[in-house]
Amino acid sequence: MIKAVCNSSPIIGLSIIKKLDLLWEIFDEVYITEEVYREITTGEKVKNIGAEELIEAVKNGRIKVYSVKNKLLIEQLYGRLHRGELEVMVAAKELKIKRVIIDDRSARHFAETVLLRTIGLMGILLLAKECKKINSLKEYLDVLIENGFRMSVKLYNEALKSAGEVEND
Repeated sequence: MIKAVCNSSPIIGLSIIKKLDLLWEIFDEVYITEEVYREITTGEKVKNIGAEELIEAVKNGRIKVYSVKNKLLIEQLYGRLHRGELEVMVAAKELKIKRVIIDDRSARHFAETVLLRTIGLMGILLLAKECKKINSLKEYLDVLIENGFRMSVKLYNEALKSAGEVEND
């Protein structure tokens, strides 16, 4: 059984492209923390992207909300990483889950130092294409960029190359 704890950025990205369902299609159990839930649903984000989708997924039991026990550790580590990212990693450890879904590079590096396996939005989309849950990675990446989702040109090109969608010169 493949379980994962997810941060807010991948949920927002998947909501932008109307593919939040890829989370529970790829993973058997998906958890988020209370902080991640709050970040997405309380309207701190300008457009509140993903709020309705997340509320619905939690209501339907597709995504489970977890309350981190070791709040002191979050406070001690808070600073370089955001509270949501830290909660995701601590939750994964508390739940004995090895995989975290995080986009931020520094958070991913930190997660790997505490022996967690990381995957981001790009990895989810690549897996989805591999499993034939989506046909084209490029169309989704373009929609993300059009909607202000930050992604380097290098990452965009590497993802397309991995998906076998690069046009030859």
